[in-house]
Parts: sequence; C-alpha cells; structure tokens
Amino acid sequence: MEYTRLGRTGLKVSRIGLGCMSYGNPGTGMHQWTLDEDAAASFFRQAVELGVTFWDTANVYQGGTSEEFVGRAITRFSRREDIVLATKVSGKMHDGPGGSGLSRKAVLEQADASLRRLDTDYIDIYYIHRFDPETPVEETMATLDALVQAGKVRYLGASSMWAWQFAKMQHVAVLGGWTTFSAMQDQYNILKREEERDMIPMCQDQGVGLTPYSPLAKGRAARPWGEQTTRSSSDNVARTFDRDVDKPVVDAVQKVAEARGVPMAQVALAWLLSKPAVSCPIVGATKPNHLHDAVAALDLRLTDSEITQLQERYTPQDNYWW
Repeated sequence: MEYTRLGRTGLKVSRIGLGCMSYGNPGTGMHQWTLDEDAAASFFRQAVELGVTFWDTANVYQGGTSEEFVGRAITRFSRREDIVLATKVSGKMHDGPGGSGLSRKAVLEQADASLRRLDTDYIDIYYIHRFDPETPVEETMATLDALVQAGKVRYLGASSMWAWQFAKMQHVAVLGGWTTFSAMQDQYNILKREEERDMIPMCQDQGVGLTPYSPLAKGRAARPWGEQTTRSSSDNVARTFDRDVDKPVVDAVQKVAEARGVPMAQVALAWLLSKPAVSCPIVGATKPNHLHDAVAALDLRLTDSEITQLQERYTPQDNYWW
C-alpha cells in the first residue's frame, strides 16, 4: 500500500479507500445488492490486511446500518487510531426538521447520530453529501466549524456540487474564520470526466484533495462491453453507464488491459491514480478480487501513449451526481 497526504493537510491516507455503501442490512435502503454483516466482514478484514486505512461511509447508506457495520468492524479487525474514518451528512434520515439538509439543527443532530452508530468519539473526515440550497452557507459552515472545535470532527469534506457552490462555501468559511474543506468527493472516472472543467482545477489551486467515488464507473470500466453483473442489471444508476458513447472508452480500457495482461479494473484505476489532484479513490468491494485489483493498480504505471489512447475517445456530457 502507498500513503499520501490529503491535499495540503497533514493527514495521511491510503491511496485506495474502502467504500462502504455496499455494506448494510438489505431492505433498509435503496440498494438491494448490499452485503449483510457476515458477508461484509471478509472485506473489512481484507482491507486491514492490505493496508487500506481510509474507510468511507455515510449516514444514509442502508438506513444507517452501514455506519453500524463499519463501527463494529473497526473494533473487530483494527484499532480506531489506525483508521481514517469518513462519513457524510445531508441525505434524508427521517421526516423531522433535523432529518435532512445542512441546517444547524440537522448537522448537529446527524453528526451525533453518526457518532453513536459508528461507536466513536470523532469522525476524521465529515463530508456534506450534497449542497443544500435552502440553508444559508454561513449557517452550514459555522456549524461544521463548531463540530471541529468541539473535537467531534477532524477535517471537513464536500461532495457533488457545482464548482461555484464549492467556491462560495470555501470563501464564506475564510471570511468567518471557520474551518475550510480539505477534501472533495466527486464522481470522477474514465467515463465521467466533466469535473476536469472547473472543480478539479479549483481543488488543485486550493490544495483540496480528491477522494473520487465510482472510480470504475459503477463497474462499467472493469468489464468488456456487453457483460452484466447483478448490480448493473438491477441498479438504475449503474444502467446509465451503458450508453453508446461510453463503448469506445470501455473498448480502449479493454485493449490496454489485454496488452498489459492485467484486469480492466487495474487499468481504469491506474488512469485515475495518475491524476495529480487525486489523493484516494473510493473503491466499493463486493468480490474477493476487488480490493486486490485496486491495490495492484498502484504498481501499474501507464505510458503517455496509453493515457492518450484511453482519453481520446471520451465524449463530453452533462454532469451526473449519483
């Protein structure tokens, strides 16, 4: 495993992160393909064995049960001080006024609820899951700073928004003397590169580390065109990656992988890891080879010619925040 600093912070994170949306009680959330606690245990153990120390979840993943699984897995397989633990706030947890969004009431209520489910005193990286247009950004940033000052949160992160919204929140934090964001978790992969327009240059300029989700495009970049999985055939979001414009890119990944004699997943991840702004892609592992392939991608150095081959057939598109 390799380790790096998260953006300009002093926090060291593993270059591969474990995405925990795949773990939680089936039937308690929007995804029916998630793994129960017994099935998820082997992936937490494998992450520890491979040195994957960045574990990422969210309060809304499977109705909070993902956080519960993560908290128990840390106690069972590792130590709290050895894990960089990330979770998120914004999505709907209940119908009450503190059940969703980024109001002071919601952020404080949901942070405490996450801490209870995770069975920890602090969160290393606390992300706002989405921008909340109904709450003044001053209210949100002041509240997030209060969590940092109280010792409940170490670093702040944001996810999936327009660059101008992110810039506004950062600017307000600076004006208020509050903690700014150190991480951006956006959707960035070889099939979704729209963040290269504005968000990524901004993050590079401000020293914000990228922790991209869906680094394999919901698995679409990890298998030949036409092949399906349980998730791709049942998940409406995953099916959006089966567009005709994506086929040339997937074919290019397959061609480079075959020439190298490695799985397609390693090529797609190696491409992402080659980007200077990327600190730690978040990998969702549901099969034994997933984390091994991700870690192996760290040793795969693509040539300039291969990178051009992978990038030249990309078709610009609308941004998607799923």
